[in-house]
Amino acid sequence: MSRIKEKFRELNSKKEKALVSYIMVGYPSENATLSAVRGLVKGGADIIELGFPFSDPIADGPTIQKASTGSLNNGIKIEKFFKLVKKIRRETNIPLILMTYTNILYSRGYQKFIQNAKNAGIDGLILPDMAIEEAKSYLSAAKIQKMDTIFLVSPNTQKKRLSKIAKATSGFLYMVAVFGTTGVQTKIHQYTINALKSTKRSVKSVPVGVGFGISNEKDVKKYVSVGADAVIVGSANIKIMENTPRSQIESKIYSFTKKLKKQTV
Repeated sequence: MSRIKEKFRELNSKKEKALVSYIMVGYPSENATLSAVRGLVKGGADIIELGFPFSDPIADGPTIQKASTGSLNNGIKIEKFFKLVKKIRRETNIPLILMTYTNILYSRGYQKFIQNAKNAGIDGLILPDMAIEEAKSYLSAAKIQKMDTIFLVSPNTQKKRLSKIAKATSGFLYMVAVFGTTGVQTKIHQYTINALKSTKRSVKSVPVGVGFGISNEKDVKKYVSVGADAVIVGSANIKIMENTPRSQIESKIYSFTKKLKKQTV
């Protein structure tokens, strides 16, 4: 059983939901990444999602796009990314997800890339631009390496397509809370709540997480109250890291994460 599946099983036994926390590796610096990870772990994050930068990140809002550009400018390449993952893995057994874009894997070969990711300590992959119709080679490579494949669905994904995506998904299904890109939103839409409830009724094979625009305790509490198995927080972490001196990143991220995690219990 993967670390991600084990984590959901453990949380289920405690009647808790998962807090999934995203950061962009290498932004604002490599050391800041390690400090943030320590803060996330100490603050009670259940799963950490590590972004690898891409030059054309279609699903990302301005905060994560800026972080992606910053990471690329800092010289983060995939070899360096995997080295950092190994450093993180030496410190913690927390489930780690790599979030990037299909071309990064395709250009290196799915099998080779996924094997390297697994060897570094990655447990699951999120590729926002991976279409289910084109995922055959990706899925078979992931299966060989026992790598979880986390697919995205939106509030308007049709039932037939939802079923197809859910079958290919392992770890958890990622429901996008809003139409558009990631970022700190100002309100939770009724259409998202309806879609979450409907998705939960249809999908029984994997937990359902919600992300995009979740930035505070109130958001986390609301999504947990309407049935989310996991909440994913990203842009809010990056904003903290941008506006905090490096020496204080760990403690600031710790405090923020602890407040969010309280709402999942």
